[in-house]
Amino acid sequence: MNCFKLNHLAGIAMALLIAANASAQTADSIKYDHQDLFGPINWPVTTGNTRSADGNPGANYWQNRADYTIHASLNEAQQDTTIKGEVIIAYTNNSPDKLDHLWLQLDQNLFKPGSRGADVTPYTGDRFDVKGFVRGGYHIASVYVTYKNQTYRVDPVITDARMQVRLHTPLGSKGDKISVKVNYSFSIPFYGADRMGRKKFKDGYVYEIAQWYPRMCVYDDVEGWNTLPYMGLGEFYCEYGNFDYYITAPANMIVVGSGDLQNGAQVLSATAQSRLAAARKSDKTVMIIKPEEIGKNDNATGNKTWHFKMLNSRDVSWAASKAFIWDAARVNFPSGRKGIAMSTYPVESAGNDSWGRSTEYLKYSMEIYSKKYFEYPWNSAVSVSGVALGMEYPGIIFCLSNLKNGQLWGDVTHEIGHNWFPMIVGSNERKYMWQDEGFNTFINEYSTEQFNHGEYNDTAKRAQGILRAFKNSHDPLMTPPEAIGLRDYGQYYVKTALGLDMLRNTVLGHDRFDYAFNEYIKHWAFKHPLPYDFFRTMNDASGEDLNWFWKSWFFTTWKIDQAVQAVDYVKNDPTQGAIITLVNKEKMAMPVDLLITMENGSTETLHLPVNIWQRGGVWKFKYPSTSAIKSIVLDPGHELPDIDLKNNVWRSGK
Repeated sequence: MNCFKLNHLAGIAMALLIAANASAQTADSIKYDHQDLFGPINWPVTTGNTRSADGNPGANYWQNRADYTIHASLNEAQQDTTIKGEVIIAYTNNSPDKLDHLWLQLDQNLFKPGSRGADVTPYTGDRFDVKGFVRGGYHIASVYVTYKNQTYRVDPVITDARMQVRLHTPLGSKGDKISVKVNYSFSIPFYGADRMGRKKFKDGYVYEIAQWYPRMCVYDDVEGWNTLPYMGLGEFYCEYGNFDYYITAPANMIVVGSGDLQNGAQVLSATAQSRLAAARKSDKTVMIIKPEEIGKNDNATGNKTWHFKMLNSRDVSWAASKAFIWDAARVNFPSGRKGIAMSTYPVESAGNDSWGRSTEYLKYSMEIYSKKYFEYPWNSAVSVSGVALGMEYPGIIFCLSNLKNGQLWGDVTHEIGHNWFPMIVGSNERKYMWQDEGFNTFINEYSTEQFNHGEYNDTAKRAQGILRAFKNSHDPLMTPPEAIGLRDYGQYYVKTALGLDMLRNTVLGHDRFDYAFNEYIKHWAFKHPLPYDFFRTMNDASGEDLNWFWKSWFFTTWKIDQAVQAVDYVKNDPTQGAIITLVNKEKMAMPVDLLITMENGSTETLHLPVNIWQRGGVWKFKYPSTSAIKSIVLDPGHELPDIDLKNNVWRSGK
């Protein structure tokens, strides 16, 4: 090798060494590792082609079904008010597996002294305040099984909030059917973990009744029987089916419930029936029971039985009181179909600044979500004022009695929004709380923006507030509800929603995001999606590999810190272009939006894809400047929860 070549190679080596040292100095403060973010990911897959690679249900997707016939009575007493009932569950096993036993949920057992939920509640209490009470929990009088025309009694095995029914003969696969009849009773808790209960008002108690019958656990293609116990924070995972239920209550009470009332002529006065008929034709709220009419029925004796039906639902709930004001209005669905929105509340909640607008809030929320996402599949919904801060069930929601104006709007539009997530799109709330709470919080932004020309719309960006609230959380969104920090579960709502905002506003754009999100809803309506089905659907329908985002936002607590490090001019002449150096300092990465302002007054906003970070945390690019750059601002729309805003702005001379 001649001396020229040796010297030339030595020069190249020295240049590479200098470049490496410079790069190392730049990277000293960088936590970012592109291999961590963009390395290969393999999401879990199910067997038997039950779920497709594109995120849709597979060719062999199946789910089981539970149809319910329920007779229950509300027995009001001075010391204790109880529910006594009989539920008959017609269960269809569509799985390819034979089942030796069945599992049922006994959610009222949360309120037994010594329940798991009570045992893990802090001694200081929390929002759900599960402490149990002496008469709390289910009393199971009997369990009968009918299979292939043979009926036999079973001694169930009850473990906390679950009940196992061991079968004499295995239930066959691929459509075989079995019937389970359970006779039961329970005392209504005063504060039912902020999900149900009873509250006394001037004119009587309002009873909000939920988790009120033994119901089937889900047997699915992912885990078989899903038997995580109900402990308070984690909510529910239910099979779909038809509900035919009868509620017997004191004759002086009004009962409202999920689904359609079947016997209005037997339980309602002619006046109430006439007003309801008028409400079904009115976009303005119509009074069914006026404040001055409360108590006029107090002399009624005996009981009335109210009969409701709801089709293809995962649950039903109801409320009863002699203290109800009742109003209603028509709901207009995109297909031309009509429905009805209703509200029931005591006089303490009345007023145009409070529950007098509840039906208006409910009606317009239903119309907005139906037009934007998926048409509400049922005919009615009712909002009930009572003890629960906010809780959702198919066709009925419970909201706190003293909420007013924007607070009540927010509660109503959130709780009825849950009829889309998870009542229509039936995710597993017990394991993946973000998949219902976060998606719902996201669509609430849209309803609030649209309602009454933005009456309650807050245009302030939320990213920095959410960052401050959960900056120190050690638990990622994929943490199950019962394992997340008690001060951190709010991130299921707002961090998830912020993530979807970032995808919509910064990564994909509105059209691509909206199309993919609606594809997910359409394909998983009345089914049981996993988080990975959502991830795959969004990747496929948007045409974008978003695994770097799913990994960092849902599986980690990584932070974002993008910075403008330097601006250098080509040959020290701004008219020949500027070399702009950007740095990604933290573990997470996002696309980069820059607002560039030049000394000559011209401005430009650039969008750089996340791919600039695929090979490392420093990116230099040439900008065709025509004069000196006055300032550069990263994320000018304030969409991102960047942890250091000071380095988001570069100004000349500083």
